[in-house]
Amino acid sequence: MPRFVQMDLGIPGVSLNERGITVKSADDAVKVRIGGRLHLDPAFGGTSPRIADGFGSNIEVRRAWIETFLTINNAVELAFQYDVNNDRMPVQDAAIGYRGIDGLVVSLGNFKEPFSLQQLISDNNTTFVERALPDALVPARNTGFAVAGHGERWTLTGGVFGGNINTGVELGGIAGTVRATYAPILSETEVLHLGLAGSFRSYDQHDRSPFFSSKPEAFVFQTSLINTSAIRNAADLTRLGLEAAYQNGPFRLQGEYIRAEVGRDGLLLSASFEGGYVEGAWVINGKGRRYQLKTDNGADLAIFKGVQVGEDQRVSRGGIGVFELAGRFSALDLKDGAITGGVERNWTAGLNWYPDRNIRLMANYIHADADGSPSVNGRDIDADIAEFRLQLYW
Repeated sequence: MPRFVQMDLGIPGVSLNERGITVKSADDAVKVRIGGRLHLDPAFGGTSPRIADGFGSNIEVRRAWIETFLTINNAVELAFQYDVNNDRMPVQDAAIGYRGIDGLVVSLGNFKEPFSLQQLISDNNTTFVERALPDALVPARNTGFAVAGHGERWTLTGGVFGGNINTGVELGGIAGTVRATYAPILSETEVLHLGLAGSFRSYDQHDRSPFFSSKPEAFVFQTSLINTSAIRNAADLTRLGLEAAYQNGPFRLQGEYIRAEVGRDGLLLSASFEGGYVEGAWVINGKGRRYQLKTDNGADLAIFKGVQVGEDQRVSRGGIGVFELAGRFSALDLKDGAITGGVERNWTAGLNWYPDRNIRLMANYIHADADGSPSVNGRDIDADIAEFRLQLYW
């Protein structure tokens, strides 16, 4: 196993530890950190009726990121993430945040809109290999400006966003997105999290037509079982998200409901889609996940961080690591009127092993059931998938 330790590289102000390479100025006013992540996903399974070449090569590099962070006077944070494995959308976060005022963060750049608890949780820390089906309705990363405030139990984030930096900032319409959270129970061992998010995006004739689709929670699987195709004459997109989570010690229960409605020009009726999920997780021999209210930049406030691996639990120190057991049910309805995108329901079981602080091995079994799937000409289809992940991050 790789053993990440604090090292003196013999260069003043330069160190190597579990968070990558850090370079500090002599007065600690300026700090640069270089990190990264590698997610390698094998998967196999089948569908009924059969889809030819559903799994392609059966193994994919899901993410291969280089990440850089520049901190100035502990008040300005610049973040840049680049996925060398993604030709279409290589730039992830490319943002600058100002946190010089206590309880307030102002951010500018390409980052996640403040919407959906599971989306705002880092890919390194999600409970399952992939996010639940309703993530298809979530805006994710776009270029814009956001202001976030937080107190002892609450957060409030709002911003204005265009399109994604990789596909055209000016081609995705203009959106206003806001998210508010409150934790009526908040202690080191117990958390009750409640959240509400809303977004309204307007389109004009030059913008791309929106569409929604979802693979059965497995990136290696090549086909989306449900898919609306492009929704023509879209005038606007309204999103609503409800989220809740309860954690007591090593046990956590989390769920969300998301609804999206596309308004259309002329006499065309609007189209509504919805989805939700419920998941539970148990850290078998460790602590519950840390709940974090604030952020250095962007909109990822009031989220759950990764599973903690104690010093004596590390395999590199003679321990056995930390194990996490999880289960999830999710559903997504992409059918409304003349739009027959299908309806899908997934059941997922997962086991995660954290042998060290920078390593995670994941195993998921997914049973997917899609009604009216466009991938098989409107028939029903089932899929059974076993997927895995080897994850390194620093």
